[in-house]
Amino acid sequence: MLKLIHTADWHLGQSFHGQERHAEHRAFLTWLLDTLAQRHADALLVAGDIFDVVNPSLRAQELLYDFIVSAHERLPMLDIVLIAGNHDSGNRIELPAPLMRRLRTHALGRVSWLDDGTLDAEHLLVPLTDEDGETRAWCLALPFLRPAEVTGAALASEETNEEAPNDYVTGISRVHTQLIEAAHIRRRPDQALVAMSHAHLHGAAVSEASERPIVIGGEESISAALFPPEIAYVALGHLHRAQQVGEARIRYSGSPLPLDFSEVAYPHQVVEVTLDGEALAAAEAIPVPRPVGMLRIGPGPLDEVLVELRALDDDAALERERWPWLEVRVELEAPIPDLRARVEAALKDKALRLLRLERRLPRVEGEETPARVDLETLGPRKLFELTWQQCWGEPPGADVLDDFDRLRQEVMDADDDTAGEGHP
Repeated sequence: MLKLIHTADWHLGQSFHGQERHAEHRAFLTWLLDTLAQRHADALLVAGDIFDVVNPSLRAQELLYDFIVSAHERLPMLDIVLIAGNHDSGNRIELPAPLMRRLRTHALGRVSWLDDGTLDAEHLLVPLTDEDGETRAWCLALPFLRPAEVTGAALASEETNEEAPNDYVTGISRVHTQLIEAAHIRRRPDQALVAMSHAHLHGAAVSEASERPIVIGGEESISAALFPPEIAYVALGHLHRAQQVGEARIRYSGSPLPLDFSEVAYPHQVVEVTLDGEALAAAEAIPVPRPVGMLRIGPGPLDEVLVELRALDDDAALERERWPWLEVRVELEAPIPDLRARVEAALKDKALRLLRLERRLPRVEGEETPARVDLETLGPRKLFELTWQQCWGEPPGADVLDDFDRLRQEVMDADDDTAGEGHP
């Protein structure tokens, strides 16, 4: 038997409407370490988006490295496998890899190709061992696959000396095929195959507001058929809602903490996976306790919202960093200049942190009323669409959006390269 804990989308260093969340992340990592010990886990799989941005703060990095050191001190035989997500810098994730390997931690940030045009699969295959140090499974660790890594020159064929079509999905399929072939060669009888990937699978449910598109337009989702039945378990990251995709062996663990008010009702969890020989024996969701509450009030008329706010219970004994986050949504008949002051007055002396106040004005019949723009919620792509609509009187076409997504990806990749060179 081999026991794994699957988690993803930590987003360490996230700025939540301008507020840091270090206390919440620290509390989660403390709980996770205790859970690993209590459950006698053999391995921890972290399926990407470890950090929230490609250039995370020093405090965010400190949280990760303190956790790794503490885990090794407490559980010396624990294997940890980390992959980069689309929010991460692949270079930054791999930079301390030689040091982390001494702590039984494997950090995979990028895929690379050998001189003969084949995948460097050995780099992505990680042995998972039991408490006696015997290899019981192989982890096929696939970090977020950036287009530049799997298209164009990366798909050049040595046999034909021609470059394959610049196709992202074809490139992803080739990576999966070659990695699975290499894993079959390495495994011995009774050793399981476990795939870990940061991707958007067809048919999976996306969050309301907090997940940015992972790559380019409609090309961003991939088929679960890339993971054949001989793979006992597929540990996925990227989507924040915990879910299985078609089969119990293919799962998103979801984010351990809500990353937006739209995720308040999600079942935040990690997954305990038990392997018996080559097969999946069990997969159990373990709920993650919420270290800081998250409340949504409304939408409703101001008078009703104020009554709800005054009736809210709070715990004055809590430290300020543990006060619940609060979003208030108010439906208005007309603008109220002192709305925020009235809301804050209803919250006076309560141990709550008002993060977001949303005003909803009625539409006038027969007249288009522009919606209030919240830049943080909109994100770059939606903002671009609204700007294009305002300038040209029609929404941008699919080709325009594809061009925008490609340019944005290039900027993100450039930031990634800068992070890898050690620039601030």
